[in-house]
Amino acid sequence: MSNRFAILLFACAISLPPQSYAQPPHGDAKAEAAAVTAFINDLAADNGIYMSIRRIEFFSELAKGQQPFATVVTCSDSRVHTNMLSRAPEGQLFMIRNIGNQLATAEGSVEYGVHHLHSPVLMFVGHSRCGAISAVSGNYSKESEAIRRELDTINISSNLNNMDGVQANVHNQVSAAMIKFGEEIRKGELVVIGAVMDFADDMHSGAGKLHIINVNGESNRNKLGNVKALLSEKRLRRH
Repeated sequence: MSNRFAILLFACAISLPPQSYAQPPHGDAKAEAAAVTAFINDLAADNGIYMSIRRIEFFSELAKGQQPFATVVTCSDSRVHTNMLSRAPEGQLFMIRNIGNQLATAEGSVEYGVHHLHSPVLMFVGHSRCGAISAVSGNYSKESEAIRRELDTINISSNLNNMDGVQANVHNQVSAAMIKFGEEIRKGELVVIGAVMDFADDMHSGAGKLHIINVNGESNRNKLGNVKALLSEKRLRRH
C-alpha cells in the first residue's frame, strides 16, 4: 500500500466520529446479535486502518520486547483510555486498569512495571464522575463479594463530593506507592505521579484536561507548575 493511500485512510479515519454503541434491550436476542455483529465488523475495519497507517518496521520494533517509560494505573472506566494520555502509547505506557485506579488491587502488575520493566515513572490516573468513588462514599453492601473486596481498599472520607474524593484517592495511591517503592524513589530511579483526567470539566479548567496533582508526595499547585525544578535534585535513570 502506498504511503499516499495510507495517509488518505488515516485522514478519513480521524475525520469520522467515534463509533457509539447503544446497548440493545435486555433479553432481545435478535437485537443483541445484530449489535454484537456490528461491533465485531467495526473492530475489524478499525484494525485494518490501524495496520495500514503503520509501517512493518513499527510492528517489528514492538515485537522485540517492551521498555515502557511509564507504568500507568487508571480506573477501569470505559471513558478513560490511552489516547487521552499519549498519541503513541504503544511501547511507552505499561497500562493497568482496575476499579478506582488502585495499587492494592493490582500490586503484582505495578511491581512488574517498576521492578521488571524498570519504568522510571509510576502514574495513577483518577477521573471525573468516578463510579467507584461514588460507591465508597455511599452504601455498597449489596454489591457482589468480588466488587466489595475491590471497593474496600479505597479509603476516603464519606462526606466528600465526587471530585474531591477522586483527588483524595489519587493522593492515597501516591502515598502507598511511595512506601512500597521508597528505595527506588530515594535512588532517583522512580517518580510517582498522581493525575486526574477531567472529561466533565469538574475542575473548571477545560473538559478533557489532564491535571497533575501530585509528584512524589508534593501536591502544592505552585510547585507542581514547574515539575523540572521540583525534580531537580532527582536523577531519572534506567537500570
